[in-house]
Amino acid sequence: MAPAANTPTTQDAIEQLRQWIRDCEPGRMVFFGGAGVSTESGIPDFRSADGLYAQKYPYPPETMVSRSFFDAHPREFFDFYCDRMLALDAQPNAAHRKLAELEREGILSAVVTQNIDGLHQKAGSRNVLELHGSVLRNYCRDCHAPYSVEELLALREAAPDGVPRCPRCDGIVKPDVVLYEEPLDDATVTAAVRAIAAADLLVIAGTSLAVYPAAGLIDYFSGDHLAIVNRTPTPRDAHADLCIAANVGEVFDF
Repeated sequence: MAPAANTPTTQDAIEQLRQWIRDCEPGRMVFFGGAGVSTESGIPDFRSADGLYAQKYPYPPETMVSRSFFDAHPREFFDFYCDRMLALDAQPNAAHRKLAELEREGILSAVVTQNIDGLHQKAGSRNVLELHGSVLRNYCRDCHAPYSVEELLALREAAPDGVPRCPRCDGIVKPDVVLYEEPLDDATVTAAVRAIAAADLLVIAGTSLAVYPAAGLIDYFSGDHLAIVNRTPTPRDAHADLCIAANVGEVFDF
């Protein structure tokens, strides 16, 4: 059945969003992204049918990425984390590359991301606000010495119990990612709120908007156009000017 006359096709909606991007005043576009931005780079999300939450582990995955689990079962945490949450060979896809291009052109002011994979930076984006941290950064919980992800893996390999420890003080080295039961970084949240509040165009992509407090940041948007790009409906669709059920990379491949 053909769509109603007043209902844009997916391709029409994509073209409308691309036009809004082209017409956007310099520095007045913000991109808010979730796991669906990186699935086309081969990184699994959490909530889809084949995501991490649908897989079988000795503990529920949402438990294994909590702070209390990290504290009580560090070996099991790192077994899961290194096996399922590190994708160091992943490469940026069309969406990552286009966003970096839009920043270089002065259109995009910030990428606000829930992802921890560092692919936006690998693609060339510079102003990336990582709400949930990054697997690329790690630090000793005791002396706060920094370690790269390669150093973390080497320390884990050398540890008899598989738990990476700081050579300086023997403290456990923790990835700089926000686990369940941990707060978001205040400075990152403040910067994200300021960017979203100042935007004329906000594009939300690849997220179900189910994870709070991150999803609540979009309440600060009061600009001209709100577009949501997600394969499945979100709780905010009724508030959007455009809802596009398509892969993020497809929409930003222009």
